[in-house]
Amino acid sequence: MSRPSNRRRDPGGLSGEMILAFVGLGLLTAIVGICYLGVRVGNRIDGVDPAIPDDPFGVFFGLIRGDVGWPASGDLVLIAAGLLLIIIAAAGFLLRRRLHKPRSRVDRSAGYLGRGADIAGLSRRSAERKSDRLGVDGSPGVPIGRTVTGDHELVGSWEDMHIDVWGPRTGKTTSRAIPAILDAPGAVLVTSNKRDVVDATRDVRAADGPVWVFDPQQIAEQEPDWWWDPLSYVTDEVQAARLAGHFAAGSREPGAKTDAFFDPAGQDLLAGLLLAAACERKPITQVYSWVTRPTDETPVDILRDHDFPLTADQVSGVVTAPERQRGGIYGTAQQMAACLTNRKVARWITAGPGDQRRAFDPGVFVRSGGTLYSLSKEGKGTAGPLVTALTVAVVEAAEQLATRSPNGRLPVPLLGVLDEAANVCRWSDLPDLYSHYGSRGIVLMTILQSWSQGVDVWGESGMKKLWSAANIKVYGGGVAEAQFLEDLSKIVGDYDRLSSSASVTKGQRTVSQQLQRERILDIADLASMPQGRALVIASGSRPTLVRTVPWMSGPYASRIRDSIAAHGPRRTTPSDPEPAEVERTDLPSGTPQQDQQPQGA
Repeated sequence: MSRPSNRRRDPGGLSGEMILAFVGLGLLTAIVGICYLGVRVGNRIDGVDPAIPDDPFGVFFGLIRGDVGWPASGDLVLIAAGLLLIIIAAAGFLLRRRLHKPRSRVDRSAGYLGRGADIAGLSRRSAERKSDRLGVDGSPGVPIGRTVTGDHELVGSWEDMHIDVWGPRTGKTTSRAIPAILDAPGAVLVTSNKRDVVDATRDVRAADGPVWVFDPQQIAEQEPDWWWDPLSYVTDEVQAARLAGHFAAGSREPGAKTDAFFDPAGQDLLAGLLLAAACERKPITQVYSWVTRPTDETPVDILRDHDFPLTADQVSGVVTAPERQRGGIYGTAQQMAACLTNRKVARWITAGPGDQRRAFDPGVFVRSGGTLYSLSKEGKGTAGPLVTALTVAVVEAAEQLATRSPNGRLPVPLLGVLDEAANVCRWSDLPDLYSHYGSRGIVLMTILQSWSQGVDVWGESGMKKLWSAANIKVYGGGVAEAQFLEDLSKIVGDYDRLSSSASVTKGQRTVSQQLQRERILDIADLASMPQGRALVIASGSRPTLVRTVPWMSGPYASRIRDSIAAHGPRRTTPSDPEPAEVERTDLPSGTPQQDQQPQGA
């Protein structure tokens, strides 16, 4: 039955005296019952049928008074009853151990959190009903974990949006990202700054559709056997401005201050140059060439020729501005587009004459049921702006398909697992769009390492908006930010703890009981939450504590191991070159590198 509030009495609130009384009553009942059976059955075995009271207590007290005799065979009955009790106790102990997994230090709080009807909206049955209503086959939703109390499976439906905060090395990849990716019924989009999620899932996902690994910084050692033109996304001024925004957001250090004049002006200039390059179907690397030539009016002429006069005037205004002003604006645009100077990055976003590689089309991808992995490192030289641009291009292609589909949603949901979103996918508009996508069949899971990491990208108000827009919020531990943990603790709520105190006055002992309000999970509990536990806060449900389920315990374990064996980094032997030699990036173009095995998509 659903509880009206988190103000509930301590489940362990019985006093010591009451517990002893119940134990004593149970022992007395067992002794009386065994004595009664011994007399009844023993006399039946011995062939004696004396007048024996029907009342077990009458028999028991008769034995004490000597009114009832103990039969010879009663000893056998007594031994058999004792053995039976031992067997029952042992079976109960083993059953309890099997049903109740080893408990962590926070599990004591699970009894005060949501369970049963409190979290019915997160049950697998509820997700299956929603999946049937939406016409989605193959998967009821996104797995979350199993409740500590009751061991019930929790699943997010294909209408729910997720936000996760997991500290480093808390199991978010093994217990959250990988299971979600492999349970998806349609196309999947993944961002990360590590190769582990790619190695673990790519072969399993390949059975359902094509696999694309965007790896411009060689995180997974993937060769560019396909390419994507970011300018294919640019069809007008609005799209050009959005693409420029991704370059701007991805080029700044987290929390860095921006210049009120030069940053917006540089972003506007970059948008105009991107639009000019798209109009002439030039490679995106041409844009960087233009930002290094502040007096080149070629982009202005192109924009006028393609009927973008206002954008042409905007670019022309910068070209003809005073030298110091022009230099500052062009310099800012150069910094935003710096990733285009990396030759390895350029191979993924440009094609040469006669290039026979596959070209990635976001519109085709969202219909294919395939998987796209976009990888990038944070810091200088990051390809994060391109990862963000590719992510947005795919999501917007899915949105366009949803608009043309019945009920305005994708017939088969698209799942986006935005791992390390604050590092490699700084999508500035994400908080404003989050709640909208769930109704379109575009289910996103944004994974952060901390609250402040999100604040660095979206600001305090943006992070709050993103958090509030998510239907399902999961905290996996490993965070030491007191204010964030305090807010979580308040959301989880308090409980009424029944405590007892005893006092002795003039030889008389008095026991009194009091109710005390205490936090269900305080800051220390949340900060020290052990691996294997997660706090789930979902719309319309009470917060609950779950046991995370790593992929090693799931149905794809053997296939994941095979995928890791096929694509993971091989172990080095003493004869192998040092890793630093294998991964050198300073070799001249065309120089072969040792021990570099291209991996197919």
